[in-house]
Amino acid sequence: MNTDINHILVNGAQIAFSKLKRAQSFNGRLYYYAEIGVYMEVSLSHGAGITADTHEQIKTIYNEATRFHMGESKRSRIFL
Repeated sequence: MNTDINHILVNGAQIAFSKLKRAQSFNGRLYYYAEIGVYMEVSLSHGAGITADTHEQIKTIYNEATRFHMGESKRSRIFL
C-alpha cells in the first residue's frame, strides 16, 4: 500500500511536467508548475508512507520544472 502512494506521487509529478512542457501559454505553464509544487509539498508529509526516494525523485522533477518554466518565461519576454 505504501508503494502505491509513492508511485502515484511520482507519476503525477511526471505527467504534470510533461504537460508543463507542452503548455502554450504562461498561465498554462504556471498551472502545471503549481501542480508539481503540490506534489512536492505532499512528498514532505511524514507518517504517510512516503519514502525519501519518492521525495528525491519529485524534488528532481520540481527542479527541472523550475528551470524550464523560468527559461520559457524569460524567452517569451525577449520576443515581446
